Amino acid sequence: MHNLAIYGFGGVGRAVLAQALPHFTLALVADRSGYVVGPLSNERWLAVAAAKAQGATLASLPEGTSGDWRAALPAGCLVADTTAEANAAQLVELVASGQRLALANKKPLCEDLNLFQALVGKRRTRYEATVGAGLPIVVTTNLLRDTGDQVQRIEGCLSGTLGFLLSSIEQGQPYSAAVREAKALGWTEPDPRDDLGGVDVARKALILGRTLGYQWNLSEIAIEPLYPAEFAGLSIAEFMAQLEQLDAGYAQRQADAVAQGQTLRYVASITPAGARVGLQAVANTSPLGSLKGPDNMVAWTTKRYQERPLVVRGPGAGVEVTASAVLFDLLALR
Repeated sequence: MHNLAIYGFGGVGRAVLAQALPHFTLALVADRSGYVVGPLSNERWLAVAAAKAQGATLASLPEGTSGDWRAALPAGCLVADTTAEANAAQLVELVASGQRLALANKKPLCEDLNLFQALVGKRRTRYEATVGAGLPIVVTTNLLRDTGDQVQRIEGCLSGTLGFLLSSIEQGQPYSAAVREAKALGWTEPDPRDDLGGVDVARKALILGRTLGYQWNLSEIAIEPLYPAEFAGLSIAEFMAQLEQLDAGYAQRQADAVAQGQTLRYVASITPAGARVGLQAVANTSPLGSLKGPDNMVAWTTKRYQERPLVVRGPGAGVEVTASAVLFDLLALR
């Protein structure tokens, strides 16, 4: 069986390990503290994962080693990166040395365009999990491009957090209450502005645009945050305390949309002319208008799918489905 290394050993990394054990020989797992190198039995690998889940660092385990995990990689190894690091330059070095990569990590794909091209140019890097967890969004985009279809527009709701928020507002909940509920349920980052700011959705839009061959950078994507600029400098506590100031504005925008037979969604829109992410009123009868709760959806309008867009819909987050997308990529790279 092919050798596999997993860098990033949080929830997704541990789920990748469990799903990959029947298919690969696990060479090593690594976190920021260090790494554990094989061979180990499957039972021992699962014990390592259990220890990590209980808060241990890999370097602190009996099998653990501190230092640079890349030095311990076997030649021709497959590598799964499940971190959230801006580490494109390091990954390019791995590709140049003959390794093949499966990414759940969006950030390296959104760094300098030259680094993106070096990562994906030889098709030794796959990244299905970066856009919609386990949804087949990147592979569908590649299929359309590779078979010569002309993609005219991609529109998508690519944040479960923002989907939950806007569904709550649609049902009459104030913006402030919806944000607090999302935070209490664990749908947001500790600072909800990390989700409300739209940058994560913009990264996904950029990845899809670059997949289609557009030579864009993140700075070129128009981003509409779901809070005013003057809220950016507040502490988390201050931000949460002042949310009620935004209730009336978002309630009015929703009411204006309803009067036109529409509703509000946070939409990523990608066309040959550029990309933007932000609040958009969409028809209730449209695919995006029918979306409820935290599900993700992407609709491709193309030369072949002109009258009725091609639509993919489902959970856009979750440890197990994200890990399954990483495993899909790993199996394709063997």
